[in-house]
Amino acid sequence: MAGRGAGPDFVEALARGLDVLACFRPARRSMSLTEVATAADLARPTARRLLLTLEELGFVRSVGTSFELTPKVLTLGMAYINALGLWDIARPHMEELVGRTGESSSMSQLDGSDIVYVARVSVPKLITLRVAVGTRFPAAQTSQGKVLLAALSPKELDATLAEPSRAGLPPFIGRSVEQLRDQLTEIRARGWALADEELAPGIRSVAVPVRDGTGAVRAAMNVTVHAAETSIDELLSHHLPLLQRTAGDVSAEWAHWQSQPLVEVPRESDSSATA
Repeated sequence: MAGRGAGPDFVEALARGLDVLACFRPARRSMSLTEVATAADLARPTARRLLLTLEELGFVRSVGTSFELTPKVLTLGMAYINALGLWDIARPHMEELVGRTGESSSMSQLDGSDIVYVARVSVPKLITLRVAVGTRFPAAQTSQGKVLLAALSPKELDATLAEPSRAGLPPFIGRSVEQLRDQLTEIRARGWALADEELAPGIRSVAVPVRDGTGAVRAAMNVTVHAAETSIDELLSHHLPLLQRTAGDVSAEWAHWQSQPLVEVPRESDSSATA
């Protein structure tokens, strides 16, 4: 991980610190110093200094001989989400959608060849996957990911598919790259994507794009159901129209939000200095 910076302004210490944070996963929430050093490809003394620094900053805590992330790490991701304005706009619309469908709804964005969840309104259901804001899945195995991949240019798609997934799941071997391309062409034309138990047994979902003020696809929104409870026909005939309407409302409101001029309120010290 470390040692890959090429630019003259690249800060290796910062990169190593971020590598340490990225080492922690759902399957390894608590890690020893040696495990962190190995996962981040760092010398043990370097990993120790970084962990102690992150602990002092409040992003990591020590539990016995192991280290864990703290909830403060969420502030890093939420700063990005809040800056987009997406969550505040999408939340009431998604809550209404969930109320009408009785099923969970999420919003994701593309990060490499994965999707990352940036918003979610869930209902208590017995499903095989635990999903929360920040969860990462391989894009090609999800309805949201297919929508986002379908919005890419051929060159962008090639580069994205060439990136290895960081989701920690085994690769999906149910179709070839060419079959995926054909599927993405259909998705681009019809405006929605279906994933039927491709990510995990029992998980079925449909997704549509969320667009910004320029019309570009910036996110995807879905409805997820349990395959044993909801047929594909019901998902597409009942849930999909509601989802399309919701995503359209979010896109329109987001475009309006983006069009508003940014007004900076001067700090009190600044106004008193010029008075």
